[in-house]
Amino acid sequence: MEQKVPSEPLAYEVTRNPAPASNAERARRMDAPPFGTEFTDHIAKATWTVEDGWHARRVEPFADLVLHPGATVLHYGQQVFEGLKAYRWADGGIHLFRPEANGERLARSAQRLALPALPVDDFMASIEALVGVDAAWVPAVDESSLYLRPTLMGTEACLGVRPSRTVEYVLLASPVGAYFPHGVKPVSIWVAQDFHRAGAGGTGQAKTAGNYAASMLPQQQAADHGCEQVLFLDAKHDTYIEELGGMNVFAVRRDGSVWTPRVTGTILEGVTRDSVITLLRGDGRDVIERDIPLAELREGIESGAVTELFACGTAAVITPIGRLVSPEMDVLVGDGGAGALTATMRGRLTDIQYGRADDPHGWMQRIV
Repeated sequence: MEQKVPSEPLAYEVTRNPAPASNAERARRMDAPPFGTEFTDHIAKATWTVEDGWHARRVEPFADLVLHPGATVLHYGQQVFEGLKAYRWADGGIHLFRPEANGERLARSAQRLALPALPVDDFMASIEALVGVDAAWVPAVDESSLYLRPTLMGTEACLGVRPSRTVEYVLLASPVGAYFPHGVKPVSIWVAQDFHRAGAGGTGQAKTAGNYAASMLPQQQAADHGCEQVLFLDAKHDTYIEELGGMNVFAVRRDGSVWTPRVTGTILEGVTRDSVITLLRGDGRDVIERDIPLAELREGIESGAVTELFACGTAAVITPIGRLVSPEMDVLVGDGGAGALTATMRGRLTDIQYGRADDPHGWMQRIV
């Protein structure tokens, strides 16, 4: 979709909430909330039209959206989103982890859904504006953060099947507590039966709502079998592991190498995934991106050739996988606990994110 030159500077006009949460109310709502259930006092927005391109950049009081019942997003799912976090360091500064990577992925997702890409500098300006206004909502408690959810959606009132001629960008901010409040615990994974996350030529590489909607029934299946997450196999062969409902997967082998499914267009290119690969290769470890048959993974687990499994993503950073379950198998990975490399990598990433360790790759960016 053709991008028009911005008609105004990349400045977000701020309208303050006349009735923000009091200090006591904010503290209460920030006290270990369930993920994504509390929101800050403000929201950032920008509007796109065919005639004017991106304009009307603003930060305004948090409120419900007003959408026409015929809006494209409601009928045809023309929507993409991102997820990243703002971290408060011990010195009080607020930092982001590789935000430009999220901005670039949002643009790629938008292209796949025939939405106008929000330029990365515009993406960054919206985050800086919103976090600057709602800085008090960034927790100072260890392992807590301010989760940011940028979203693009088609808003034109039209039931014709075509790209929307009006698009809204919204940025929500939600304080979140530690993903593992009682310590990091291995999860059990159900291998999806008769369901696939994405197929070749589909939207698997885009971060769009439909992918997650399609994963909810398999996720319910997982819960019915006592598992916390679901692992999808490829749609063409029903043979190769791809990813969890919202996380990438890694297998640690006894010889020290680490394997992960290669990105082929059906797997989301995770920012955390890329960061893990960078750190592992920087240590001189052999990281192999390849097609991994489920049967081979199972055999490796049972023989001890695979010693650890872990998943990674923005919300949990790194999650140990202790058990793999399907109608044909129920196997423990190692002793069912968190492996040494899994724990090490999680510690290294979170130490960088919270400013407790050096940042040799320049991943962290201070915004407040």
